[in-house]
Amino acid sequence: MSKTQKVYEPRLKALYREKIVAELKTELGLDNVHQVPKLEKIVVSVGIGKHKDDKRYHEIVVNTLRKITGQQPIDRMAKKSIATFKIRKGMNRVGVSVTLRGARMYEFLDRLTNIALPRVRDFHGAGAKGFDRTGNYSLGIIEQSVFPELNFEDTQVSHGLQVTFVITNESRKHSRALLEKFGIPFEKEGDKK
Repeated sequence: MSKTQKVYEPRLKALYREKIVAELKTELGLDNVHQVPKLEKIVVSVGIGKHKDDKRYHEIVVNTLRKITGQQPIDRMAKKSIATFKIRKGMNRVGVSVTLRGARMYEFLDRLTNIALPRVRDFHGAGAKGFDRTGNYSLGIIEQSVFPELNFEDTQVSHGLQVTFVITNESRKHSRALLEKFGIPFEKEGDKK
């Protein structure tokens, strides 16, 4: 590679490095840039549950995740037994997930915030209750058809998916500030359903 050739950097990664870090440092009153919250990875998963024996459904879910993330998904095993769904601990193919890091993570986040979320029907913003104790955020999407990478045949069998943002930070407030800078619209306090 020649010295004049630039290495590709996703738009949101460049925005984070050049602008968001400095803004969050001042807004959150942090002493050091290393204290600024950082997006580590995004996990996109689909629980198969009651469709665990349906091979066609499994193929549809795998195909959906492959198309919207650009990465091959892996099957997940059951961590505990659930009698209602006839699932035993250690049973394979109860879910499918993809872990995104680096450039693919930022590209997926860009498409999610700017293309997919605005296409969700009756979307009033992401819920503020999706944060866990450590500040990671989970967002549920009811229907996969909001992703433009999927054609009509891919959306014949409807299923939802879960998007989890793993963030290194100090609190939920810091995580929310980071996600808002990336463009995730949170619902206002008065917009209760």
